[in-house]
Amino acid sequence: MGPHPAVAAIRLAVRRVLHDVLHDVLTLAPTTSSAASSPSSPQGAGEPPLVLVACSGGADSMALASALAFEAPRLGVRAGGVTVDHGLQQGSDLRAAEVVSRLTALGLDPVEAVRVDVGREGGPEAAARDARYAALDAVADRHGAAAILLGHTRDDQAETVLLGLARGSGIRSLSGMATASGVGGRYRRPFLGLDRQTARKACMVQSLPVWDDPHNVDPAYTRSRVRHEALPVLEKALGKGVVEALARTAQLSRDDADALDSWAAAVEPSVRDDSGDLEVAKLYALPPAVRRRVLRRAAIAAGSPAGSLFARHLEEVDRLITGWRGQGAINLPGRVAVRRQGGRLVLRQG
Repeated sequence: MGPHPAVAAIRLAVRRVLHDVLHDVLTLAPTTSSAASSPSSPQGAGEPPLVLVACSGGADSMALASALAFEAPRLGVRAGGVTVDHGLQQGSDLRAAEVVSRLTALGLDPVEAVRVDVGREGGPEAAARDARYAALDAVADRHGAAAILLGHTRDDQAETVLLGLARGSGIRSLSGMATASGVGGRYRRPFLGLDRQTARKACMVQSLPVWDDPHNVDPAYTRSRVRHEALPVLEKALGKGVVEALARTAQLSRDDADALDSWAAAVEPSVRDDSGDLEVAKLYALPPAVRRRVLRRAAIAAGSPAGSLFARHLEEVDRLITGWRGQGAINLPGRVAVRRQGGRLVLRQG
């Protein structure tokens, strides 16, 4: 008798991602012995690649850890785990130690807990996320990991799309989370095609203990309100299938956004003059979606932080092209000023 359908689905999703990781490792493998022994290489010469799972102890990440522990040896991959202690709740250190114990019991090695200090910039959720990814990057670099698996599900994707829609940040925000992200595709999300309930069922039938983070039901957090208030209201009004539709929207939006980004990257050199400034007439001739992407690329290149550059900023800059009335410079995050001078857009920092 085979495994429970939920367990089988979880393992299949992980197996596919591990195959992708192995393919990438082999494709990018150093060709010389000196390169193979470099500390920056994903793994040492002749050593199987290491894949880590980021585990909070919740149902999604515990199901992921269990599947990784099962599939990795069958593909010749080393499997480890890491849990991040954000220090935001009493007893978080003890909980992190419990997660380490559970991951070790699954046969993962290496396993460690990392304590982080969560700042305040961007709000509590963004600050915790930034601290978490910084810690995961550090662990991956220290161990030479080829990839880090994250337990985001289709439900998480739907919530992300809904948040992006509410913020009005454009098609890129509607594309949600990518199946692979980070430098070199370090972060992999095997469960974006699976619902949260499948992960929970997989834990139940395997008797895997899970921890339900109280922050996930705390209305003080925006994502919690989307999960427990907004999405249920939408499903009640529109019927079942809202989560699947939002996740499908994410993939379609990502395909469109990727195509437009590629178009903007290709056309950008042709709208710059010999000094590197942007020519207004050539920008005006571009489709608006492409033009705004060129402006975003130029702003980031001038020193504006990508994470702080929003649609409203680009709309103001775009008006220097489409609604020119002699207005002054537009100030962007990162102390970047954009002004129109003699048919050119000049972007300067400071």
